[in-house]
Amino acid sequence: MQRNGGVAGNGSQSWVLRRVRLTWLSFMLFFILVFFPLIAHYYLTTIDETSGPDRRIFGPRPGGELCEAKHVQDLCRIRESVSEELLQLEAKRQELNGEIARLNLRIEACKRSIDSAKQDLLQLKNVISQTEHSYKELMAQNQPKLSLPVRLLPDKDDPGLPPPRSVQSCRLHTCFDYARCPLTSGFPVYVYDTGSYPWGENIDPLVKQAFASSVKSNVYVTENPSIACLYVVLVGEVHDSSPPPSPLDLEKQLKALPYWRSDGHNHLLVHLSRKSLTQNFLYNVSTGRAAIAQSTFLERQYREGFDLVLSPLVHALSEPNFLEVPPQVPVKRKYLFTFQGEKVESLRSSLLEAPPQSFEEEMEGDPPADYDDRIIGTLKAVQDSHLDQVLVEFTCKNRPKPSLPTEWALCGEREDRLEVLKTSTFALVISPGDGQLVASAGCNMRLFEALEVGAIPVVLGDHSKLPYHQLIRWSEAAIMVPKPRITELHFLLRSLSDSDLLAMRRQGRFLWETYFSTSESMFNTILASVRTSIQIPAAPIKEEPAQEIPHKAGKMAGTDANMADNGDLDLGPVETEPPYASPRFLRNFTYTVSDVYRTWNHAPGPFHLFPHTPLDPVLPSEAKFLGSGTGFRPIGGGSGGSGKEFQAALGGNVPREQFTVVMLTYEREEVLMNSLERLNGLPYLNKVVVVWNSPKPPSDDLLWPDIGLPIVVVRTEKNSLNNRFLPWDAVETEAILSIDDDAHLRHDEIMFGFR
Repeated sequence: MQRNGGVAGNGSQSWVLRRVRLTWLSFMLFFILVFFPLIAHYYLTTIDETSGPDRRIFGPRPGGELCEAKHVQDLCRIRESVSEELLQLEAKRQELNGEIARLNLRIEACKRSIDSAKQDLLQLKNVISQTEHSYKELMAQNQPKLSLPVRLLPDKDDPGLPPPRSVQSCRLHTCFDYARCPLTSGFPVYVYDTGSYPWGENIDPLVKQAFASSVKSNVYVTENPSIACLYVVLVGEVHDSSPPPSPLDLEKQLKALPYWRSDGHNHLLVHLSRKSLTQNFLYNVSTGRAAIAQSTFLERQYREGFDLVLSPLVHALSEPNFLEVPPQVPVKRKYLFTFQGEKVESLRSSLLEAPPQSFEEEMEGDPPADYDDRIIGTLKAVQDSHLDQVLVEFTCKNRPKPSLPTEWALCGEREDRLEVLKTSTFALVISPGDGQLVASAGCNMRLFEALEVGAIPVVLGDHSKLPYHQLIRWSEAAIMVPKPRITELHFLLRSLSDSDLLAMRRQGRFLWETYFSTSESMFNTILASVRTSIQIPAAPIKEEPAQEIPHKAGKMAGTDANMADNGDLDLGPVETEPPYASPRFLRNFTYTVSDVYRTWNHAPGPFHLFPHTPLDPVLPSEAKFLGSGTGFRPIGGGSGGSGKEFQAALGGNVPREQFTVVMLTYEREEVLMNSLERLNGLPYLNKVVVVWNSPKPPSDDLLWPDIGLPIVVVRTEKNSLNNRFLPWDAVETEAILSIDDDAHLRHDEIMFGFR
């Protein structure tokens, strides 16, 4: 037991000793690792302080003594050599950087020079190509300029026309002498003085005065009867207090006219009516080869394509008050349709004793099939149904206006009828019951009043001849319904859309203003109808004379940065020739012959010939392959293209062309001068027309920029924004750019719009 206990005691004692040894060893190791470096560091840092300067090891040595040391001299030399080389390399680097910068500048300058040379080369190519085309055109001469034909005049009074089978069979080719009306004659018209024939004293004074006023202002009227193409004779309306001349007496007076020439060829007998009942005293009168223009015609009397159906002369001396004309909208009005009239009783019983000789007696011949009873019953049924608000009256409250037999007489005064029509969407116009009466003054009066206030005319009777029906497309302004369709009329009128109604109302307003509103428009329409029938072009439109304001051009226009920055686009060739005008009046004959219906049924009408119109046809780029390439510059040589090919084309698909800038200004001289300077160098520019709207002239010391093109300053009579739209005679090109003086457009934007 003791031995075991001793062994246990010795074991624990040895374990303690080992523990002590490890602790001592760890402490000694910690002391060595921590305190020894500190002591060494302290010694090394203080050794130079205790020793002399010559014994220093780590401190700097004065006077470069370190370099005297043998072991570092080589390092010093290497350092100095490297430093010198670095300085030399830095100098060379700076020198190379400067050279690179100079070379970059030269490269940029060369690039700009190359771009400019490319532009110049492209422009030169365009000029060469344009010159080649011009040379080919001159050599080909495919479309030489035509000289005026020799004027034709008949040598004898008798033109030698073949006699027609009867007076009723007269047509232009049998009764009109074309030799007196060459294409280039200008359509001279001689108007007889009403005092030169006896029955002229019996004509209504208002009609004579209105007719004379219209004649004075007409451009076709001439006082030289020897060169006249047409001779106009005013034959009516005869005053109520004067009885109409007898047929025999009237024939004698017609033949006594100084230029009647035995048969009256190239004469036009004009009968203007102011009332619904007009005297048709030309019926049963042998008028020879003279044409008749009046409001009332019998079927046997009217010669299709030769005679003219006129509208009544309502505004004889005074123009209509356009302020009282109702607006075009709203489309639908209070009444769907209206009609006020009274059927005139037949005069047949009072004319049975005498043979039918007069116009009224002829009207009372064979009674035609009449639908008036059916019309009355149908319209009353529509009114009683109250499906739509309509107004129909078949009996006048007061005494009806005088009218022809079988015709519906007008009721009330003109002002009262207009007030009713202003509230009507449609206005019924019932043609006379006798089918032989193809045109009557009463129906034309109803038509005139409906168009005046914007009521759409509905003509019952498709046999009626409306005014100038050969030229005016009445289907665009009125509804023509045969009388047998009276039962379907209500359905037909309700089926029309608002857009169609508005289009018809606008067209009716255009016809009324252009052809029927005044005595002057009526006379112009009569002459235009005859002139169109014989295919003579109208007189050119009168241009506005430009009263130029003198000005001094002394300041050279500079180059604007905004103007010059066009990228790689070619805006156009260099114009080596002076400004030239656009070809004018190239479609005189075709405009008169091929565009008859368009000119008569659309604004501005057939009274003038225009140098250019927006409706002129344009040949496509393929025209050169169709035999019409001379004078054209198709894009890409005919293959088309966009972008660069489009810009490079000299004139697109049309012949060589320029444009005019019309600039409106008002007392802003500095702004105007800046705008004019921006136009310097603009390709295709012909000239600049400055419309000076101010009553004050420009300053005397004002220097206008010199842009290399004419600048025309035009003085206006009054300050108006519409002055820019006047047809100034200074504008010689078809294309016009109208801008204000403060509008700033880049050259590429202007070229895009022009092309």
